[in-house]
Amino acid sequence: MRRLPTLLSSLILIASATTATGIAAVASSGAPAASAVTALDQVVPAPASVRPADKPFTIDDTTRIRVPDQSPQAAKAGRYLAGVLRPATGYALPVTKRAGSGGIVLQLVGKQSKLGKEGYRLESSPSSVTISARTHRGLFYGIQTLRQLLPASIEKSERQSGPWQVAGGTITDNPRFAYRGAMLDVSRHFFTVEQVKLYIDQMSLYKFNAFHLHLSDDQGWRIAIDSWPRLATYGGSTQVGGGPGGYYTKDQYREIVKYAADHGLEVVPEIDMPGHTNAALASYADLNCDGKAPPLYTGTDVGFSSLCVPKDITYKFVDEVVREVAELTPGRYLHIGGDEAHKTPHDQYVTFMDKAQAIVGKYGKTVVGWHQLTGAKPVQGAVAQYWGLNGTEQEVVNAAKNGTKLILSPANRIYLDMKYNESTPYGLSWAGYVEVKQSYDWDPGTFIQGAPASSIMGVEGPLWSETISKSDHIEFMAFPRLPGVAELGWAPASEHNWESYKQRLAAQGPRWKAMGIDYYRSPQVPWPAE
Repeated sequence: MRRLPTLLSSLILIASATTATGIAAVASSGAPAASAVTALDQVVPAPASVRPADKPFTIDDTTRIRVPDQSPQAAKAGRYLAGVLRPATGYALPVTKRAGSGGIVLQLVGKQSKLGKEGYRLESSPSSVTISARTHRGLFYGIQTLRQLLPASIEKSERQSGPWQVAGGTITDNPRFAYRGAMLDVSRHFFTVEQVKLYIDQMSLYKFNAFHLHLSDDQGWRIAIDSWPRLATYGGSTQVGGGPGGYYTKDQYREIVKYAADHGLEVVPEIDMPGHTNAALASYADLNCDGKAPPLYTGTDVGFSSLCVPKDITYKFVDEVVREVAELTPGRYLHIGGDEAHKTPHDQYVTFMDKAQAIVGKYGKTVVGWHQLTGAKPVQGAVAQYWGLNGTEQEVVNAAKNGTKLILSPANRIYLDMKYNESTPYGLSWAGYVEVKQSYDWDPGTFIQGAPASSIMGVEGPLWSETISKSDHIEFMAFPRLPGVAELGWAPASEHNWESYKQRLAAQGPRWKAMGIDYYRSPQVPWPAE
């Protein structure tokens, strides 16, 4: 669980290996041999279009990183790339704005390009590698592909022997879905800024663009709110099992938001309501219908708490919390939860969600809620996050037909806290055991039966933390399933194939080992011998 470098630093981040013509010689286990050169089509997520050529590009001690268009965004990407490559190669890799031949070129192209806002083109020849994109995010994603087209040892923090070759040819790449997210629950167990940054480092290799932070729940409130200070200082003072908990100051939250943005991610903050609110109810007695604050909660039950829907102070609370979180969050979305509100009568739930959605809109954000929102009245433009099991809920289908966009997180597919099998040391199993193939082998475009294809905004892999308290736990549960979530969100449907994917996934194992990621060695994947 080594920390990778920040976007602007020249510290340690790194890349992945590869080159020329095929995923490499296949070991007797069926996994790629560690010394082989990786073909352009063997990265994760699978690219949209690949046109191979014969001869590779080699990074050596004369290589420069060129950002010829003078763009600050391209220069930032160049500094990031240098920070990725320098530790393992040992090369200076100066970043220069001077034009010239050869080296690694990062360039922004005009809107007339067909690449789209997140697309990129990577062109590799014996003399140069050029990554072109319309935006900084596109350049960043192209760099992640370049990273995987280098040996896994590029991820090491000390000098390695190389050679550092990139397969020849051209990749032209765009994502299938606009939203490709991962969620971390910091409420059941609190994770520090550095732990959150580590997870951002790890997920950013796979072209995610959204990072959903579950900031409040029964067990803890994790963000400072000036107008309601006890939410953090008291409501954030514990966690599952009775540990010390914690919370983010506003400056710490801003730090996470900036770090995420530098890694191609938009932060989606979640304040869960009207249920999952015991930490808030314990902090302020007036939020309870009987005026009595319950004790802090350190267990793992759900569905027992509710804000007091008839009280005016409830909406003062919601307004001020949403206002402060919205002010801190430059992204488009604000998640209001809405799941497992078993203590809230349905008519009151509808009333509450009507008012909460209006408040979110008042502060310029797009509402996201768990799919129970579709049982109320989603506002125009609202997004529902689906966490069911089979995609047959009629309320969800009807909302999708009426214009509600859907983020898919089916619990028996991509809830990353579900155990792999009965012997998995962490996680839960209420949605069943979820091995790597089951997590990957489904189609977001057709999963919600009867929903228009245009309603599917994307996918997200949530990681709930009832049993997760360390970065090692996060890594073990997220890897190797998280890259599959990324592929479901990015790669064309035509590239969706378990047999080919498991080979590409296996090739990621040495990279994760080099990065210090403590991943689950699924028997379904032909990992290279260690």
